[in-house]
Amino acid sequence: MITIYLAEDQEMLNSALSAILDLETVLKIIGSATNGQTALQQIINLQPDIAILDIEMPQMTGLEVAKQLRIIEQDIKLIILTTFARKDYFESAVSNQVNAYLLKDSPTDVLVQTIHQILGGKTIYDSALVSTILTASKNPLTKQELKIMKEFSQGKSTQEISEAVFLSYGTVRNYISSILSKTGAHSRIEALNIAKKNDWI
Repeated sequence: MITIYLAEDQEMLNSALSAILDLETVLKIIGSATNGQTALQQIINLQPDIAILDIEMPQMTGLEVAKQLRIIEQDIKLIILTTFARKDYFESAVSNQVNAYLLKDSPTDVLVQTIHQILGGKTIYDSALVSTILTASKNPLTKQELKIMKEFSQGKSTQEISEAVFLSYGTVRNYISSILSKTGAHSRIEALNIAKKNDWI
């Protein structure tokens, strides 16, 4: 018998998943919670084979629960369920040795198959999710835009950048507007922080 703990903040989804997984004769739900703090304490006490964690929950996120379980060296397989294709979430999941990272709308049979696979030693990351994350994190900036960005990272004004890269003031201003547009930033500082976070510079 494979014991499972389920942490999902939407009670309806929590109940539905519990009912579906309980239909599998080799799977047994031994506990559930709708917030991360309760989930963490109960997982430590109940010691399930697998904990299925929603990525966003009140009090503690699924990733924070995973981190705490790894800190105290809990030998529990961890599955993260998410609706968010965010690079920082994915990187946190990988760094905290999450065994599987799946989209919430994945078919139930995929979840059941994943449970058996991770117990067999595999690590499973949803391929569509990973592809979306990698595509989203690709550098949208041109070499010239990166060059301009490196100049304003030194605190230079538009005029000073113009003189440094031998381009007109208006051209540099257009490049900066393009940088802000591509990064979705509202200021040079914000654009710079986004670029650094994604390792574009």
